[in-house]
Amino acid sequence: MISPAWCRMMAAYNAEMNRRLHAAADTLDDAVRRADGGAFWGSIHGTLSHLLWGDTTWMGRFDGWDPAPVGMRDSPRMVQDWAALRAARVAADARIIDWAAGLTDQRLAAPLTWYSGASGREATMPLWVTVGHMFNHQTHHRGQAHALVTRAGAAAGDTDLPWVVDLADLSILP
Repeated sequence: MISPAWCRMMAAYNAEMNRRLHAAADTLDDAVRRADGGAFWGSIHGTLSHLLWGDTTWMGRFDGWDPAPVGMRDSPRMVQDWAALRAARVAADARIIDWAAGLTDQRLAAPLTWYSGASGREATMPLWVTVGHMFNHQTHHRGQAHALVTRAGAAAGDTDLPWVVDLADLSILP
């Protein structure tokens, strides 16, 4: 099982990598950000919008966030304006960090039941499994966006977790 400390670390990593990736993408022309780069969600903008959609969807299940205004198929177009997407990402990351700060082992072990639109059925499993999935989903698609940003000539910097996150600042080291 994952721990509350792991969740805090991943929330911090998520926020910092999103900050770096959005800053790098911000140096690109909007047409470049919206060009289909062959990634699963198409463009840089589409992939980053899908990431926000995924976080919004999972955090709705975990913490009662308002549901995403579109379904998964429309997630690349959920936030059309680049500045609005960046602002929504910063706000979501702050909320995820706050949520992770309050997690306990007991909460992570408790079951979560939700309706999965992707599988078309109700699902129940321990919260820790779905939280692990949310952070894995972020890393997976952020990697795709990182490749698109890099191919377009921008640089997001180091992505290695031990050098991105200040573990001492998170108070998770003994």
